[in-house]
Amino acid sequence: MSSEGNGAETRKHITLTVNGKKVECDIPSRMTLAELLREELDLTGTKVGCNRGECGSCTVIVDREPVLSCTVLAVEASGKEVLTIEGLASGRKLHPIQEAFIEHDALQCGYCTPGMIMSIKALLDRNPSPTDEDIRRSIDGNLCRCGSYPNIIKATMDAARKVIPR
Repeated sequence: MSSEGNGAETRKHITLTVNGKKVECDIPSRMTLAELLREELDLTGTKVGCNRGECGSCTVIVDREPVLSCTVLAVEASGKEVLTIEGLASGRKLHPIQEAFIEHDALQCGYCTPGMIMSIKALLDRNPSPTDEDIRRSIDGNLCRCGSYPNIIKATMDAARKVIPR
C-alpha cells in the first residue's frame, strides 16, 4: 500500500555490499547513496559538495564504475557493490593512490580528494597505463578549487606504476 498521499515517507529494504561487507537496511525511498553512506553507515569520507552532481566530491565506485553518489538513489544501489574511500586502505596501510597523493602534494584543503581518488581508482582499474589526457578525462567532473590538478596528474602517473588492478 502506498503512503504517498498522507505525507508518510515510503521506506524500502535494501541489501548491498559496501567496501566488501554485506549491508542491509530500511531506508526512505528518496535517500541518495551519499546520504546512506554518510548518515546511515557513518562513512563520512564521501563528501557532498554541491549535492547536484556538479563537483564530483561524492564520487564512489558502484560495480566498478565511478558514480556521483549524490545523484544516485540508494535503492538503485541495492544488490550492487559499492567502494568508498574508506574501502581503499588495508588496515593502516594506505592504497598506492592515497600514498601518491601525499607524496606529490596532490591535495590542499582535501575536500575534493576522496572523489578524485575514487575517479582515479576507477581509471586505473580500467587502464593501468593512462596518459595525461586519460587522467584529465577521468577527473573531468571532479572540481578542485585549490587548483591541485598538476600534482594530481603527477600522483596518478606515479600510482599507475605501483597499482595492481583488482
